[in-house]
Amino acid sequence: MNDFEVGMEDLTTPANLRAYGAEFLGTMLFVLMGTTAVIVSGGDLVVIALGHGLAIAMMVYVTANISGGHINPAVTVAMIVTRNIKVMPGVVYIGAQLLGAVTATGLLYLILFNAIGEATNFGAHGINTSALGNGGGFLLELILTFVLVAVIFATAVSKRGFGHMAPLAIGLTVALIHFVAVPLTGASVNPARTFGPALVSNAFDSFWLYVLGPVIGAIAAGALWHHVFLPAEDAGSDDDDE
Repeated sequence: MNDFEVGMEDLTTPANLRAYGAEFLGTMLFVLMGTTAVIVSGGDLVVIALGHGLAIAMMVYVTANISGGHINPAVTVAMIVTRNIKVMPGVVYIGAQLLGAVTATGLLYLILFNAIGEATNFGAHGINTSALGNGGGFLLELILTFVLVAVIFATAVSKRGFGHMAPLAIGLTVALIHFVAVPLTGASVNPARTFGPALVSNAFDSFWLYVLGPVIGAIAAGALWHHVFLPAEDAGSDDDDE
């Protein structure tokens, strides 16, 4: 795919319809498990990090052969920019991911409401203002999303990646990101993960940085791998086939 393709004609192909469903389901289950880990752990960093890391690894394994296993609007934006997915199907991916995140938080509300009432923000993200400001939070989310998307391109997108091990590498990266950033920003690196709890609990403080930081970081990582690192393997592909 050498040029941007709108892909309007592909919006309702059976393959893409399955992909939208996979992104909805994958994101819903990831957000449900991640936010539940936040609530039931009482803030335990190890539980939160492993909960998110294991959840994303599992969901990528489940959806990779159907939709590519994005489970993250920032990842989908990077795939659109690097022409790994057509524009309009990518936009629908993002809509499915956001809807999945909202559905997950709504389900969690129904499951836990009798036990916790309204004494929770359902795992909504927020800046630790005693440690950093919005600018620092924005930069941290950008850098950590860059790291995540770099791992995705190196292990899953690259023809010389690790294939079936890619979801595990992605899950471990997400866990590491949570170990680093939960005390500072809550460790989003995923606008859908932030959007669902924010919408249900009306927690939109600093929401912009949880969108712009991950999207810019994802685009930067995708562009670097697409234009600098991955073309070298494409250039050698003819030799590999001989």
